[in-house]
Amino acid sequence: MKNIAVLTSGGDAPGMNAAIRAVVRTGINRGLKVYGIKRGYNGLIQGDLEEMDMSSVADIIHRGGTILRTARSEEFKTAEGLAKAVNVAKVFNIDGIVIIGGDGSFAGAQKLTVTGIACIGVPGTIDNDLAYTDFTIGFDTAVNNVLDSINKIRDTSTSHERVSIIEVMGRHCGDIALYAGIAGGAESIIVPEMEYSIDEICKRLIQAKNRGKLHSIIVLAEGAGDGLQLEQEISKRIDVEVRTTILGYIQRGGNATAADRLLASRMGAKAVDLLIEGKAGRVVGIKNNRIFDQDINEALAMKREFQEDLYGLADLLSNNQQG
Repeated sequence: MKNIAVLTSGGDAPGMNAAIRAVVRTGINRGLKVYGIKRGYNGLIQGDLEEMDMSSVADIIHRGGTILRTARSEEFKTAEGLAKAVNVAKVFNIDGIVIIGGDGSFAGAQKLTVTGIACIGVPGTIDNDLAYTDFTIGFDTAVNNVLDSINKIRDTSTSHERVSIIEVMGRHCGDIALYAGIAGGAESIIVPEMEYSIDEICKRLIQAKNRGKLHSIIVLAEGAGDGLQLEQEISKRIDVEVRTTILGYIQRGGNATAADRLLASRMGAKAVDLLIEGKAGRVVGIKNNRIFDQDINEALAMKREFQEDLYGLADLLSNNQQG
């Protein structure tokens, strides 16, 4: 293992830059030449890469997004696109690639590994939707971004004595809504993994109002419904003022939290060490605060289990079980 590369693919996530930094500096300190591939698999196909040095990753550990940029590549999914990518890797004598991204990015790593290019996957996605690992890079920052918005929306919601629906990201995974909802004291948390009743939500809002509560917060994962539609349905049923805020891409931005910087640094360094050990087709994860690696095929085949106990805690703490 003499030459390695790193790329970011799919949706950007805060902490990706910290992971890139860890890969580059660990690789150089281990005596390797490290290339940065720009714009994900598209960049690999097009040969958009350059050698990186220590200064290439100076002052990036805190920054959101990814200095290597990212893109989704339909061409890479074809046999012709894959062949081009492999040829570029061979031209630059790249022995291994660290791929930072989600399940789609890992699927690309699987394909490259089969061709003989050693690939290690590092989980970078704000959704926290990879079953094999407790947390993914970017999740903690996204939750804190949502929490900051909840705190600000609560101020105006209290002043106007209204109900606020806050729609957050999470098409198939409700972890952002769940964690931010609990930390933000939401009355209701709606996630794609659990069924919900609008009538029950309305009942909770009335009970909260009868207790003298001046405002109520509902956190809704985008995969569980539409915030504006939910607003209309609640307004039809009960006499309350409801406003919806769709946070969108604000959740992806901003400086990475300390937790994400630390996680990304540990995972990036581990990925390089795995390549040096001659391992390929592996992904890095964290369980019980320990960094580990696992076969990529096994990792992607795992089914994610929703934390129903945590969801139950949210219900308990919001006084929703008082009848």
